[in-house]
Amino acid sequence: MLLSFTKMHGLGNDFIVIDNREQRFQPEARTIRFLCDRHLGIGCDQLLLIENPPGTEADFSYRIFNADGGEVEQCGNGARCFARYVSEKVGFSGNIIRVQTLAGLIQLQILDNNQIRVNMGAPDFRAQAVDLHSRDPRLQYKDGAYFFYEPTLAPNPLKFRVASMGNPHASIICDTLEQAEVTQIGAFLNQDSLFKRGVNVGFMQILSPEQILLRVYERGAGETLACGSGACAAVVNGIRAGLLQQQVQVKLPHGDLSISWAGGDQPVYLQGGASFVFEGHITL
Repeated sequence: MLLSFTKMHGLGNDFIVIDNREQRFQPEARTIRFLCDRHLGIGCDQLLLIENPPGTEADFSYRIFNADGGEVEQCGNGARCFARYVSEKVGFSGNIIRVQTLAGLIQLQILDNNQIRVNMGAPDFRAQAVDLHSRDPRLQYKDGAYFFYEPTLAPNPLKFRVASMGNPHASIICDTLEQAEVTQIGAFLNQDSLFKRGVNVGFMQILSPEQILLRVYERGAGETLACGSGACAAVVNGIRAGLLQQQVQVKLPHGDLSISWAGGDQPVYLQGGASFVFEGHITL
């Protein structure tokens, strides 16, 4: 079949967007791996599949697949790209878009100057929300943080906090991001039995209570240039630890995101831009 697609990115985190409301693309893992391959296919971190909603609650439905072919629940950067796509390519006329995802219903708001605000829902800090094996003998819990004792990974315990933003995250505070072992630690935590579904691992350097630097190792994709849900998880974990204010600027290699959270069961709001790269067709 001849497949139509659009290539987009949110601060360098890149996506293949497929409008599947009329096309008959079957999202099989092998095909997704081919499309996401940067040498043999189109190349991207994740593939976004737009579909008709299952009922009247949502305007659209969309599915998210990592480069390894696995389907995931949530993606903040992908949500912004999705919002700009349906606003400009599909011609959706409203500035509020209701979207059904695997993680549930989310709400996207189109703002001025290519800014999109995403209601990411309330964070969940329970171990079971991220499928963390909390009774692992290598793990200790103290003051809201986990200490992971694994000598094959590092001589000192690895300290992290967890949060689900519809998908699982572990947040690690670093003195400097330049020396953070992002690939080594991220790959280990995704191959180990500690997190049953794998985990997105965020490494943050706190510059001030209102500003952080961030790098993220995404499950199924490796380190990406940006991760919206990872930015949300890092900020809410920093707020709970008493280190960050309610609104934080997250600095990433290709731009900034604004994250705000009022605490408790209030939703997390993510704001940033989204960009078109090119459109095309590929024969499957």
